[in-house]
Amino acid sequence: MRFTKMQGLGNDYVYVNCFEERVETPELAAKKLSDRHFGVGADGLILIGPSKKADCRMKMYNADGSRGTMCGNGIRCVAKYVYEAGLVGQTEITVETDSGIRLVNCCQIEDGKVRLVEVDMGIPSVEKQERFQWEERELFFVPVDMGNPHAVFFDAEAEHLDLLRFGPVMERHPYFPDRTNVELVQIQRENLIRLRVWERGSGETLACGTGACAAFAAARTMNFVGERATVELPGGTLEIAWQGPGKPLFMTGPAEEVFCGEII
Repeated sequence: MRFTKMQGLGNDYVYVNCFEERVETPELAAKKLSDRHFGVGADGLILIGPSKKADCRMKMYNADGSRGTMCGNGIRCVAKYVYEAGLVGQTEITVETDSGIRLVNCCQIEDGKVRLVEVDMGIPSVEKQERFQWEERELFFVPVDMGNPHAVFFDAEAEHLDLLRFGPVMERHPYFPDRTNVELVQIQRENLIRLRVWERGSGETLACGTGACAAFAAARTMNFVGERATVELPGGTLEIAWQGPGKPLFMTGPAEEVFCGEII
């Protein structure tokens, strides 16, 4: 089976072209391939295949083998792959996901290689703040749905939380029956957010596209930022734009190929 490893801001996945290949047990394959010592090493597995509704279909599996519904960094790499492989002939591409069809635009191409991709991430759903008791502290989080669930923390003390301890506990908060992603946010200024993310099923990652969008949507709803902002993650930066409730949110960021290989 041939595969391509790609990454967006260090959020890396193993991609398989299911127009040509077949993965019998993707849950097991995701766990095996994602292992950074005995496998390829990745945050998960993404299968790219045909769709009856869009230009292609994206199926995502987390590093623990669980099914993911949407991945912002992953979908940019899907767009890069299908464009460069000649599976589509246009720069505007529709991708079917478990969260619906997303429109992506390969907005910067150099020598036939896609460098930047803009994604219409759909309309965010931002709920009112909820309480969370952590040890002896009362924290507050904003639930956000970006096609997958997020718990966004703006608490001034959030930057001092041990994400490796806090993340897995919050991931399984009763508010989220299917578990959740967790974002710890620092507002630097009106157009700059700093962010760390715990992804459900994968742990702390260098970046999370839907997490960046969720953090921005929550911050915009609470009037912490304007209509546009840069989101800084450990793996790099994303540009986010959102006019507000009822409007689609747009994310722009890089997509890069790491290497190709074959599993025999």
